[in-house]
Formats: sequence, C-alpha cells, structure tokens
Amino acid sequence: MIVDCHGHFTTVPTAHTEWRRTQLAAWESGLTPPPYPEIGDDEIAAALAPRQLAMMDERGIDVTLFSPQASAQGHHLGDAEVSLEWARRCNDLVHRATRLFPGRFVGVCQLPQSPGTSLENSVAELRRCVEELGFVGCNLNPDPSGGSWDSPALTDEYWYPLYQAMVDLDVPAMVHVSASANPAVHTTGAYYLNADTTVVMQLLAGDLFADLPALRLVVPHGGGAAPYHWGRFRGLAAMLDRPTPADGLLGNLFFDTCVYHQAGIDLLTRVVPASNLVFGSEMIGAVRVEDPETGHHFDDTRRYLDACALTAAELAQVFAGNARRVYPRMP
Repeated sequence: MIVDCHGHFTTVPTAHTEWRRTQLAAWESGLTPPPYPEIGDDEIAAALAPRQLAMMDERGIDVTLFSPQASAQGHHLGDAEVSLEWARRCNDLVHRATRLFPGRFVGVCQLPQSPGTSLENSVAELRRCVEELGFVGCNLNPDPSGGSWDSPALTDEYWYPLYQAMVDLDVPAMVHVSASANPAVHTTGAYYLNADTTVVMQLLAGDLFADLPALRLVVPHGGGAAPYHWGRFRGLAAMLDRPTPADGLLGNLFFDTCVYHQAGIDLLTRVVPASNLVFGSEMIGAVRVEDPETGHHFDDTRRYLDACALTAAELAQVFAGNARRVYPRMP
C-alpha cells in the first residue's frame, strides 16, 4: 500500500475556474456573483482519469489524500464571505471526486481563511468536511495575506480554536500557503519553501505542542529548508534555551517527501527519522516536467525513496504506516 499524502485537484473542470474569476470580478464591482455552474460527473472523471489517476497507476500509488489546489485558495482575495463560498465550492468538488473514485482519493479540505478575521468560518468548514463529507484533514495557511505575514505565528493563541477542533476531530493539518501576492516572490519556487521554513522556526520558538500534545501538523515540500539546515535549527534552539528540534517537535511534526531529486531525498531520510516522514509527491502540481538527466518526472518521488538507504520496514512506514498514524480517520 502506498498513500500519497500530498495531492491537489489541479486539473479541475474549466467551469469551476471560470466561476472563481467571475466571483472575484463581481466582488470587486460590488455585484452578486452568478450561480455556481452545473458540473457533471463525466467532466470530473475526464479531469482525473487520464491524468491524476493514470499517473498514480503508473507510479504504483494506491491512494491520494486529495485537497483543492493550494495556489488557487487565494485567501488574500475578496473578503471572508468570498473565501467561505469559494472554500465550500472547492471542497464539494473534491468530495465528488472521492465519491466517483472511492478508495483512490480521500478528501482533505481547504479552509475559508481571510486576513484579519476570526477562525470561526474555518472551524465550521472543517467540521462540515470531516463530519459530513468524510474528510480526514485540512490545509492550514499560516499567512493568508499572500506574503505580508501579518497574521500571528502559528504558536499564538489566535489559532487555538482551530487547533482544538482538529484535536476534537482527530485530524491533522498540512501547513500550506497559497499563491504569492508579490510578483518578486515566485509562488512554488520561493514562497512555498520559505513559508515551510518559517513555520518550523515558529514552532521551535514556541510552546504549541506542550499546550496541545495531541495536535499533529505536516510541513510539506520536505520541510522547506529545515532538514537541510538542521544544525542551524539545533543551534538556534540552544541559543534560545528551547528543546532540540528532535525533542520539541518530532512528537507532533511530520515532513512529506515532496523533494524532487535523489540527493535531497537522501539527505532528508538521513536527518529526519523515518517515523516522521509521510510519502508525498504533489502531483500534478508545482513541477510538471521530466528531468532531462533521468527521463522521469521530477515529482515521481517514489523512485527516489526506492533508491535511498531506508530499510524495507522504514519504507513501509513512509509509504503508508505513518499516514495511518497522522491521518487516523483515513478509511
């Protein structure tokens, strides 16, 4: 069994994307957006079967934890009402994908975050998606501003109502920003990785997991820079009189394997214990081309893991066992 913990519905039907454009245009003009379009099951199947599902079959991936497209969450666009409507539409579309292809896709929800607002809508949408739609986790944006970083650190009590709901529901969050609002900061090449690194430092400097020992978070993209500068984080912990990263974080924090070259996976698996790694590829996502050096897609991360130094038992943990621990609601 191989479970990909990091998948996004990036090939949505055109009508869904077009409605989002009209929704934002209506908000900017002070008008009511048009009704959400009718999208048939055949359109959803056509968006998934020859692409996402075909690539899963090629790579031997059995199940993908599937969430709305991260870069399209657009929490910095519109207002709280706009974000709530958009999140519900995206989550409902993912839910339909899970119903059309049961056993292949499991839902993970987008939260309707909006800068400067409470998390009331996010808690309500999380509960709806878990309790009514059968979702097993959520994506949490630590910077819904799109790059201004004017929200409190993830260790701040501002976030605790959402964390408490996650603990009550026994679901984790993947910490994942959306699109960059700054054209000088590339969304997937800079903003994503910078945000992952920032979050690890926030957690290292705070007491979140001491306050909420049952909380589970996943940092994607191999943990940003953190595993590759583990000595820096260990040193900073010592300077700040904090527990080491291993002692203070790894009881609750997990990293996925969305690292797109062999040397990166080799280092990740040497630094981070296998018990704290979950398999992820993020296909079809940030990097959609083949590596000219290998002839394989950059995001075919299973190949890198198969070639790394982990034992068979450790690979079983990474490919599926840890996903069961981190996402216990997964059927």
